[in-house]
Amino acid sequence: MEKRILIVDDDREIRDLLAQFLVKHEYQVDTAANGSELMKKLDTGRYDIIVLDVMMPGEDGLSLCRKLRATSNIPIIMLTAMGEDTDRIIGLEMGADDYIAKPFNPRELLARIKAVLRRSDGAAQADHDDTYQHLTFEGWQIDLDKRELRDVDNVLMPLTSGEYGLLLAFAEHPQRVLSRDQLLDLTRGRMAGPFDRSIDVQLSRLRRKIEPNPKSPTLIKTVRSGGYIFTPKVEKRL
Repeated sequence: MEKRILIVDDDREIRDLLAQFLVKHEYQVDTAANGSELMKKLDTGRYDIIVLDVMMPGEDGLSLCRKLRATSNIPIIMLTAMGEDTDRIIGLEMGADDYIAKPFNPRELLARIKAVLRRSDGAAQADHDDTYQHLTFEGWQIDLDKRELRDVDNVLMPLTSGEYGLLLAFAEHPQRVLSRDQLLDLTRGRMAGPFDRSIDVQLSRLRRKIEPNPKSPTLIKTVRSGGYIFTPKVEKRL
């Protein structure tokens, strides 16, 4: 079944170019010029991923990303201006799954879309042992089939696909130091650039959701000059 993509950008030329390119690669594509059109599209249709420009007149992409995250876990790729690292970091903090800087090659965007959709579908983590369906730690439970996290009271904890992928990478490699490059490779299938802070930002969001005290984390500890380590004992269950 073809995946449906919604492209949101105020530049008609960019919208049309990307739509034509992605249709050739067997995606269904809709477009929106602003936040109002975006919301109307979401009211009438279901999409597998949104490509969202940051700089738009009226409500900008960062605000729209925050609004979407309040009600949906649909994957979001942000389009940012070249060199605007602040926009990228803020976008990730608001729950975006990835970003790409303008100008860009459409093939790079296609690669990012495929990677995010793989994470969203669970294919990126398909190498886990098929004899188990749940991972538990410190009272928390990860359901691999449903891609859900529940707390000690069995309450669902909403996670973006990026946060879920990061947690799963930790839970499947417990009590082992993982570098940022390794985490990016496990969750995205690509190596980190010298200024890529996506892992740090998503880790911060994840800590706020699962740590008793995010300012003094005990579940995901930072290892000086090494990376991070997931400290709990993890059990595998059917």
